Amino acid sequence: MKGLMRGMMVAGAVAGVVIGFGSSVEARPPYKKVFESTYEKVAKDNKVDCNSCHVADKEKKERNNYGEALAKNIGKNEKDEAKIKEALVKTEKEKSAIKDKTFGDLLKDGKLPASK
Repeated sequence: MKGLMRGMMVAGAVAGVVIGFGSSVEARPPYKKVFESTYEKVAKDNKVDCNSCHVADKEKKERNNYGEALAKNIGKNEKDEAKIKEALVKTEKEKSAIKDKTFGDLLKDGKLPASK
């Protein structure tokens, strides 16, 4: 009986750790993949990572100006690559933090669109 209880406690602890890790990270790999295929020159010349849409905070909850604009155009946790690309293209038209430049202008110049 003691062995059974101990086994259940260990299993519960392991499950808690796995669930804890699983819920703390919400990476969006399709976003990065579609961004890199849509803007190949930008991806080739720059490091495309979480900070392309987020500020450098630990939990990646705060978005930079490009990330905020993209969030308005994309569904929450969108997985459909066509819809992600549609949102990226729509976001190109929005004004960046650079005077007289849209995000699309910056992307066409081979630059990451966010001001950091």
